Amino acid sequence: MPVVVACLVRVTGAVRRELIRRARGQKTAYRDKIRAQIVLRAADRQTNTQIAAALGVSVDTVRTWRGRFAEHGLAGLRDRPRSGRPSRFSAVHRAQVTALACQLPAQAGAPLARWSCPELAREAVAQGVTDAISAATVRRWLARDAIKPWQYRSWLFPRDPDFATKAERVLDLYERRWQGRKLRPDEYVISSDEKTSIQARCRCHPSLPPGRARMMRVNHEYERGGALAYLAAYDVHQARVFGRCAPATGIVPFMALVEQVMTSEPYVSAKRVFWVVDNGSSHRGKAAIDRLARRFPNAVMVHTPVHASWLNQVEIYFSVVQRKVVSPNDFTDLAEVEQRLTDFEKRYNATAKPFRWTFTRDDLHDLLARISQHEQQAVTVELPAAA
Repeated sequence: MPVVVACLVRVTGAVRRELIRRARGQKTAYRDKIRAQIVLRAADRQTNTQIAAALGVSVDTVRTWRGRFAEHGLAGLRDRPRSGRPSRFSAVHRAQVTALACQLPAQAGAPLARWSCPELAREAVAQGVTDAISAATVRRWLARDAIKPWQYRSWLFPRDPDFATKAERVLDLYERRWQGRKLRPDEYVISSDEKTSIQARCRCHPSLPPGRARMMRVNHEYERGGALAYLAAYDVHQARVFGRCAPATGIVPFMALVEQVMTSEPYVSAKRVFWVVDNGSSHRGKAAIDRLARRFPNAVMVHTPVHASWLNQVEIYFSVVQRKVVSPNDFTDLAEVEQRLTDFEKRYNATAKPFRWTFTRDDLHDLLARISQHEQQAVTVELPAAA
């Protein structure tokens, strides 16, 4: 019988360093580590039998990777392409399941509020798209296109007939413009609103601080200690907050907040102070505008459109308060709630910077154009049904 001669393996300095890195790497795949060790031992003139015994693999395995490296170098240590098992599903199957996921369940006749991957797999079989399919396959297909039909967001069409005009005025103020002119240095923009019903929940057992491998723990049971409202005025360009607490919202608490701001510098001597507010009952309509102007002639009230409180920058500050001050809600009484809100206000003002407001007039026009296009599409779809 002819004698089988092992392939001669030569390893240069750069390739040796890479092989050593693979052979010693803590995160290297086991198969890559074994292949690198085979080549390194082969370069040291060890026989296939010696290498197989040292590494606990078969001689055929050693012979395979030794030969591939000798022929192709490092590229030879990669797995060759494999045909694998033929796919059970075609591109048409995937497209049909994706289209089903992009429909409301009611359109498919399913008594569901939202799709889930198991329900989509079940519906695909029920509609004859395929004989069988797993939820994991559906999940993998949807992940490629970032489709998540089990999630949802609420939204609202603009109902204010003057939505664009009112929104543009607010956005102009954020860019220090009013009626086409730049604001003077002694003109200020205040964003104001109320955060209602901040409760004092006294937990039945003390909250436990976080520890090693343990998050903070808050007891589920609590006793109600009442609720209060937190009113805040935020200077958009100076990043300064003025706040106060009240038993409830209303005209009197809101005007008390206005008094607190407008009787302090630099607002008391300002040429104009613009107050951006939403359409809440305490500052709604022309009556509120006139009431503010009578009390402070240099104050100008500017309303956001109806259902557009997201244009009011103070809402961003309220979201900070919710995350850092109120949640988790664990207070002994309302006095503690008020004290923490007051202390946080001072802490916030010490380091606050203006919010990076990036939503402009152009963004507003793009948004309204998309909404208008969506409305036209909805009307087009409904017309055949109406006929």
